[in-house]
Amino acid sequence: MTTVRPTPSRPAPPEPSPTPSFAVISGAQVHRALQGREKELVEVIEATYRLHGAGESVNPPSSFLRFPDRPSSRIIALPASVGGETRVDGMKWISSFPPNVAAGIPRASAVLILNDYDTGYPFACLESSIISATRTAASAASAAERLSHGRPRPTRVGFFGAGLIARYIHTFLEGTGWSFDEIGVHDLSAESAAGFRLYLEQCRTAGRVTVHHSAEELIRSSDLVVFATVAPAPHVHEVSWFGHHPVVVHVSLRDLAPQVLLASTNIVDDIEHCLRAGTSTHLTEQLTGNREFLHGTLDEVMAGRVAVPADRTAVFSPFGLGVLDLAVGKYVYDEVVRSGELQVVDGFFHELRRYG
Repeated sequence: MTTVRPTPSRPAPPEPSPTPSFAVISGAQVHRALQGREKELVEVIEATYRLHGAGESVNPPSSFLRFPDRPSSRIIALPASVGGETRVDGMKWISSFPPNVAAGIPRASAVLILNDYDTGYPFACLESSIISATRTAASAASAAERLSHGRPRPTRVGFFGAGLIARYIHTFLEGTGWSFDEIGVHDLSAESAAGFRLYLEQCRTAGRVTVHHSAEELIRSSDLVVFATVAPAPHVHEVSWFGHHPVVVHVSLRDLAPQVLLASTNIVDDIEHCLRAGTSTHLTEQLTGNREFLHGTLDEVMAGRVAVPADRTAVFSPFGLGVLDLAVGKYVYDEVVRSGELQVVDGFFHELRRYG
């Protein structure tokens, strides 16, 4: 491999060369490029939502690869294209294999391919489990902020699901100025709940940390509820648990029964995308036969076109858009170029002359 070094003047990262080249960016490089930049990354995510809302993106439906002999596992392809100043095409290829957890390795793994906007040539492959978690957490932090306008700012947060995504969302909430008097944790795995509690205590978070032994207890004691589970079907049915009208960030998409959504203000990232694959919003559409329970997108909330009333539970259910992965991936690529650590694979493209 060849390492691309920056010039002393540290110019803005160049667009990929007209002569195609291909770089590989490791998870360690991705981590260094993203660490401690939560506010900046939320801005990247919000700018991408605006581009998507303005029609300056292409985001086809995700494709799910499922396995009859491994029904709990799947691999998902998320192709997309982002215009504006980002100008990048590509695809995330992300697997979710829950049995990995028992084997001592993370459930999810992923790669992201970036393609040149003008030539279509792939110019980078990035480790993407960190990018995927980052874009999910940045989206969650943005939604928590936007959906909390017009109501008392939440001081009690509850995490339903205590895995890597919950950890990233907590990092992004703290990194964008949130502080909590109380932090609740609930997980079907006592070991996971205890591990997340230890993580929170090691972070020296100011809030009191409590492990709740029931879903009802967690939800009733939280003004901001984060669902980050691997639930395949709704398991929270009681509307009364939400009687205090919290803000709910429903990143795992399948936790809430239709009756909960029907009693809430529902904000999504993209209406067409969220109404598929057995999500809670999809099941609610099938039950009611309409989409009237969906009130708008996060982009519309940011633009002031959709109001979120304070006297009603507010639920954000993001399907997870490939355009967000591309935006964060391009951000990482540019940062790695600036750092001088871009590792180009020499001779990756062999046939570069049409007639030899």
